[in-house]
Amino acid sequence: MLDTAPTRQTLLEVNNIEVIYNHVILVLKGVSLDVAEGGITALLGGNGAGKTTTLKAISNLLKSERGEVTKGSITYRGERIQDLAPSDLVKRGVIQVMEGRHCFEHLTVEENLLTGAYTRKDGRAAIADDLELVYQYFPRLKERRKSQAGYTSGGEQQMTAIGRALMSRPKMILLDEPSMGLAPQLVEQIFEIVKRLNEEQGVTFLLAEQNTNVALRYAHVGYILESGRVVMEGSAADLRENPDVKEFYLGVSEEGRKSFRDVRSYRRRKRWLS
Repeated sequence: MLDTAPTRQTLLEVNNIEVIYNHVILVLKGVSLDVAEGGITALLGGNGAGKTTTLKAISNLLKSERGEVTKGSITYRGERIQDLAPSDLVKRGVIQVMEGRHCFEHLTVEENLLTGAYTRKDGRAAIADDLELVYQYFPRLKERRKSQAGYTSGGEQQMTAIGRALMSRPKMILLDEPSMGLAPQLVEQIFEIVKRLNEEQGVTFLLAEQNTNVALRYAHVGYILESGRVVMEGSAADLRENPDVKEFYLGVSEEGRKSFRDVRSYRRRKRWLS
Protein backbone atom coordinates (compact mmCIF):
# COMPACT_ATOMS: atom_id res chain seq x y z
CA MET A 1 0.00 0.00 0.00
CA LEU A 2 1.01 3.61 -0.41
CA ASP A 3 2.48 5.11 2.74
CA THR A 4 4.83 7.93 1.92
CA ALA A 5 5.73 9.85 -1.19
CA PRO A 6 9.03 11.29 -2.30
CA THR A 7 9.39 15.06 -2.28
CA ARG A 8 7.13 16.38 -5.03
CA GLN A 9 6.33 19.75 -6.51
CA THR A 10 3.17 21.41 -5.19
CA LEU A 11 0.44 21.28 -7.83
CA LEU A 12 -2.43 22.86 -5.90
CA GLU A 13 -2.28 25.23 -2.94
CA VAL A 14 -5.29 26.23 -0.86
CA ASN A 15 -4.32 29.09 1.42
CA ASN A 16 -6.49 30.09 4.40
CA ILE A 17 -9.83 30.12 2.57
CA GLU A 18 -13.21 30.93 4.03
CA VAL A 19 -16.45 29.93 2.31
CA ILE A 20 -19.84 31.51 2.98
CA TYR A 21 -23.22 30.35 1.68
CA ASN A 22 -26.09 32.77 1.09
CA HIS A 23 -23.90 35.66 2.33
CA VAL A 24 -24.47 34.45 5.89
CA ILE A 25 -23.47 30.86 6.65
CA LEU A 26 -19.75 30.39 7.31
CA VAL A 27 -18.84 26.85 6.25
CA LEU A 28 -15.05 26.82 5.86
CA LYS A 29 -12.90 28.71 8.36
CA GLY A 30 -9.29 29.27 7.34
CA VAL A 31 -8.72 25.99 5.48
CA SER A 32 -5.21 25.49 4.06
CA LEU A 33 -3.79 22.46 2.26
CA ASP A 34 -1.23 21.52 -0.38
CA VAL A 35 -1.61 18.83 -3.01
CA ALA A 36 1.64 17.41 -4.38
CA GLU A 37 1.88 16.66 -8.08
CA GLY A 38 1.69 12.95 -8.78
CA GLY A 39 0.40 12.10 -5.30
CA ILE A 40 -2.81 11.04 -3.58
CA THR A 41 -4.04 13.45 -0.91
CA ALA A 42 -6.96 12.49 1.33
CA LEU A 43 -9.39 15.00 2.82
CA LEU A 44 -10.96 13.23 5.79
CA GLY A 45 -13.72 13.89 8.29
CA GLY A 46 -17.29 13.09 9.13
CA ASN A 47 -20.46 14.18 7.37
CA GLY A 48 -20.73 17.98 7.39
CA ALA A 49 -17.05 18.56 8.14
CA GLY A 50 -16.57 20.64 4.98
CA LYS A 51 -14.91 18.14 2.64
CA THR A 52 -17.30 18.56 -0.29
CA THR A 53 -17.35 22.33 0.12
CA THR A 54 -13.54 22.37 -0.08
CA LEU A 55 -13.59 20.41 -3.34
CA LYS A 56 -16.27 22.66 -4.82
CA ALA A 57 -14.29 25.73 -3.80
CA ILE A 58 -11.36 24.37 -5.79
CA SER A 59 -13.44 23.38 -8.83
CA ASN A 60 -15.44 26.64 -8.72
CA LEU A 61 -18.80 24.90 -8.41
CA LEU A 62 -19.88 26.89 -5.35
CA LYS A 63 -21.70 29.64 -7.21
CA SER A 64 -24.38 27.23 -8.40
CA GLU A 65 -25.24 26.71 -4.72
CA ARG A 66 -24.99 30.39 -3.72
CA GLY A 67 -21.63 29.87 -2.09
CA GLU A 68 -18.42 31.85 -2.51
CA VAL A 69 -14.83 31.99 -1.34
CA THR A 70 -14.66 35.23 0.65
CA LYS A 71 -11.09 35.06 1.96
CA GLY A 72 -7.82 33.35 1.08
CA SER A 73 -6.55 32.07 -2.24
CA ILE A 74 -6.46 28.93 -4.39
CA THR A 75 -3.63 28.43 -6.88
CA TYR A 76 -2.97 25.69 -9.42
CA ARG A 77 0.54 25.49 -10.84
CA GLY A 78 1.15 28.89 -9.24
CA GLU A 79 -1.82 30.52 -11.01
CA ARG A 80 -4.78 31.89 -9.10
CA ILE A 81 -7.86 29.99 -10.27
CA GLN A 82 -10.69 31.31 -8.10
CA ASP A 83 -12.24 33.41 -10.87
CA LEU A 84 -12.05 30.78 -13.61
CA ALA A 85 -15.13 29.01 -14.94
CA PRO A 86 -15.32 25.28 -14.15
CA SER A 87 -14.97 24.54 -17.88
CA ASP A 88 -11.71 26.52 -17.97
CA LEU A 89 -10.41 24.43 -15.09
CA VAL A 90 -11.24 21.25 -16.99
CA LYS A 91 -9.19 22.56 -19.93
CA ARG A 92 -6.30 23.11 -17.50
CA GLY A 93 -6.58 19.53 -16.31
CA VAL A 94 -8.64 19.81 -13.09
CA ILE A 95 -11.93 17.91 -12.93
CA GLN A 96 -14.26 16.90 -10.11
CA VAL A 97 -16.10 13.60 -9.75
CA MET A 98 -19.15 14.55 -7.73
CA GLU A 99 -20.47 12.75 -4.69
CA GLY A 100 -23.27 10.38 -5.65
CA ARG A 101 -21.75 9.66 -9.11
CA HIS A 102 -24.26 11.75 -11.16
CA CYS A 103 -24.28 9.73 -14.36
CA PHE A 104 -26.58 10.65 -17.24
CA GLU A 105 -29.08 7.89 -16.54
CA HIS A 106 -30.74 7.90 -19.98
CA LEU A 107 -27.41 7.55 -21.83
CA THR A 108 -25.46 4.35 -22.23
CA VAL A 109 -22.28 3.77 -20.26
CA GLU A 110 -20.17 4.46 -23.35
CA GLU A 111 -22.10 7.63 -24.16
CA ASN A 112 -21.49 8.79 -20.60
CA LEU A 113 -17.77 8.17 -21.01
CA LEU A 114 -17.64 10.08 -24.29
CA THR A 115 -19.23 13.16 -22.71
CA GLY A 116 -16.00 13.47 -20.74
CA ALA A 117 -14.15 14.19 -24.00
CA TYR A 118 -16.52 16.99 -25.02
CA THR A 119 -13.94 19.77 -24.56
CA ARG A 120 -11.14 17.93 -26.39
CA LYS A 121 -9.99 18.95 -29.85
CA ASP A 122 -7.37 16.29 -30.58
CA GLY A 123 -9.48 14.15 -32.89
CA ARG A 124 -11.56 10.98 -32.85
CA ALA A 125 -8.60 8.61 -32.98
CA ALA A 126 -7.09 9.98 -29.75
CA ILE A 127 -10.48 9.87 -28.04
CA ALA A 128 -11.00 6.26 -29.19
CA ASP A 129 -7.58 5.34 -27.79
CA ASP A 130 -8.44 6.85 -24.43
CA LEU A 131 -11.79 5.08 -24.40
CA GLU A 132 -9.95 1.77 -24.78
CA LEU A 133 -7.61 2.83 -21.97
CA VAL A 134 -10.60 3.44 -19.70
CA TYR A 135 -11.91 -0.01 -20.58
CA GLN A 136 -8.53 -1.50 -19.65
CA TYR A 137 -8.85 -0.04 -16.16
CA PHE A 138 -12.59 -0.77 -15.92
CA PRO A 139 -13.22 -4.01 -17.87
CA ARG A 140 -16.68 -4.21 -16.33
CA LEU A 141 -17.61 -1.01 -18.17
CA LYS A 142 -16.66 -2.57 -21.49
CA GLU A 143 -19.06 -5.41 -20.76
CA ARG A 144 -21.79 -2.91 -19.90
CA ARG A 145 -20.94 -0.23 -22.47
CA LYS A 146 -24.29 -0.50 -24.31
CA SER A 147 -26.39 -0.55 -21.14
CA GLN A 148 -28.25 2.52 -19.93
CA ALA A 149 -26.26 3.98 -17.04
CA GLY A 150 -29.38 4.33 -14.91
CA TYR A 151 -29.80 0.56 -14.90
CA THR A 152 -26.25 -0.25 -13.80
CA SER A 153 -25.12 -0.93 -10.23
CA GLY A 154 -23.74 1.68 -7.84
CA GLY A 155 -20.24 0.36 -8.33
CA GLU A 156 -20.57 0.49 -12.12
CA GLN A 157 -21.89 4.05 -11.94
CA GLN A 158 -18.91 5.08 -9.80
CA MET A 159 -16.58 3.49 -12.34
CA THR A 160 -18.42 5.32 -15.10
CA ALA A 161 -18.06 8.65 -13.30
CA ILE A 162 -14.31 8.17 -12.83
CA GLY A 163 -13.90 6.89 -16.39
CA ARG A 164 -15.78 9.94 -17.72
CA ALA A 165 -13.35 12.18 -15.83
CA LEU A 166 -10.40 10.29 -17.32
CA MET A 167 -11.69 10.98 -20.82
CA SER A 168 -10.88 14.66 -20.34
CA ARG A 169 -7.20 13.72 -19.88
CA PRO A 170 -6.97 15.28 -16.42
CA LYS A 171 -3.82 16.16 -14.55
CA MET A 172 -5.78 16.19 -11.29
CA ILE A 173 -9.05 14.58 -10.20
CA LEU A 174 -11.08 15.82 -7.23
CA LEU A 175 -12.85 12.66 -6.10
CA ASP A 176 -15.75 13.14 -3.69
CA GLU A 177 -16.76 10.21 -1.44
CA PRO A 178 -15.86 7.37 -3.84
CA SER A 179 -16.85 4.71 -1.27
CA MET A 180 -20.33 6.06 -0.56
CA GLY A 181 -22.99 3.37 -0.80
CA LEU A 182 -20.62 0.66 -2.04
CA ALA A 183 -19.90 -2.76 -0.57
CA PRO A 184 -16.45 -3.13 1.05
CA GLN A 185 -15.15 -5.33 -1.77
CA LEU A 186 -16.13 -2.71 -4.36
CA VAL A 187 -14.55 0.05 -2.27
CA GLU A 188 -11.23 -1.79 -2.31
CA GLN A 189 -11.56 -2.31 -6.06
CA ILE A 190 -12.20 1.41 -6.69
CA PHE A 191 -9.24 2.46 -4.54
CA GLU A 192 -6.97 -0.08 -6.23
CA ILE A 193 -7.86 1.49 -9.58
CA VAL A 194 -7.18 4.97 -8.15
CA LYS A 195 -3.77 3.72 -7.03
CA ARG A 196 -3.01 2.28 -10.49
CA LEU A 197 -4.10 5.48 -12.25
CA ASN A 198 -1.86 7.46 -9.94
CA GLU A 199 1.16 5.21 -10.43
CA GLU A 200 0.77 4.31 -14.11
CA GLN A 201 -0.85 7.44 -15.60
CA GLY A 202 0.52 10.04 -13.20
CA VAL A 203 -2.92 11.38 -12.28
CA THR A 204 -2.92 13.45 -9.08
CA PHE A 205 -5.85 12.81 -6.73
CA LEU A 206 -7.44 14.91 -4.02
CA LEU A 207 -10.13 12.69 -2.55
CA ALA A 208 -12.71 13.49 0.10
CA GLU A 209 -13.62 10.41 2.08
CA GLN A 210 -15.40 9.42 5.29
CA ASN A 211 -13.86 5.94 5.24
CA THR A 212 -10.65 7.00 6.97
CA ASN A 213 -9.30 3.48 7.29
CA VAL A 214 -9.32 2.79 3.55
CA ALA A 215 -8.27 6.29 2.52
CA LEU A 216 -5.18 6.32 4.74
CA ARG A 217 -4.04 2.99 3.29
CA TYR A 218 -3.94 4.40 -0.22
CA ALA A 219 -3.11 8.08 0.26
CA HIS A 220 0.30 9.65 0.68
CA VAL A 221 -0.89 12.63 2.76
CA GLY A 222 -4.02 13.33 4.78
CA TYR A 223 -5.90 16.33 6.16
CA ILE A 224 -8.66 15.92 8.76
CA LEU A 225 -11.48 18.45 8.80
CA GLU A 226 -13.95 19.15 11.58
CA SER A 227 -16.57 21.89 11.54
CA GLY A 228 -14.94 23.59 8.59
CA ARG A 229 -11.39 23.64 9.98
CA VAL A 230 -8.30 21.53 9.42
CA VAL A 231 -7.60 19.96 12.80
CA MET A 232 -4.80 17.59 11.82
CA GLU A 233 -2.52 16.93 8.86
CA GLY A 234 0.47 14.77 8.00
CA SER A 235 1.65 11.75 6.10
CA ALA A 236 -0.86 8.92 5.85
CA ALA A 237 1.50 6.64 7.80
CA ASP A 238 1.79 9.13 10.66
CA LEU A 239 -1.96 9.73 10.79
CA ARG A 240 -2.66 5.99 10.93
CA GLU A 241 -0.45 5.74 14.04
CA ASN A 242 -1.76 8.88 15.72
CA PRO A 243 -3.66 8.01 18.95
CA ASP A 244 -6.43 10.54 18.29
CA VAL A 245 -7.00 9.29 14.76
CA LYS A 246 -6.98 5.69 15.97
CA GLU A 247 -9.53 6.46 18.65
CA PHE A 248 -11.92 8.77 16.85
CA TYR A 249 -11.66 7.71 13.21
CA LEU A 250 -10.28 4.18 13.10
CA GLY A 251 -12.26 3.01 16.12
CA VAL A 252 -9.27 1.78 18.13
CA SER A 253 -7.88 3.21 21.37
CA GLU A 254 -5.27 2.06 23.83
CA GLU A 255 -8.09 0.43 25.78
CA GLY A 256 -9.34 -1.40 22.70
CA ARG A 257 -11.95 -0.79 20.04
CA LYS A 258 -14.30 2.09 20.76
CA SER A 259 -17.43 3.23 18.97
CA PHE A 260 -17.27 6.73 17.51
CA ARG A 261 -20.78 7.36 18.83
CA ASP A 262 -19.66 6.69 22.38
CA VAL A 263 -17.27 9.64 22.34
CA ARG A 264 -18.55 13.15 22.84
CA SER A 265 -17.44 15.26 19.91
CA TYR A 266 -16.68 18.33 22.02
CA ARG A 267 -13.82 16.43 23.69
CA ARG A 268 -12.24 15.86 20.31
CA ARG A 269 -12.66 19.47 19.19
CA LYS A 270 -11.41 20.82 22.50
CA ARG A 271 -8.29 18.69 22.33
CA TRP A 272 -7.42 19.57 18.70
CA LEU A 273 -8.59 23.17 18.45
CA SER A 274 -7.35 24.48 21.79
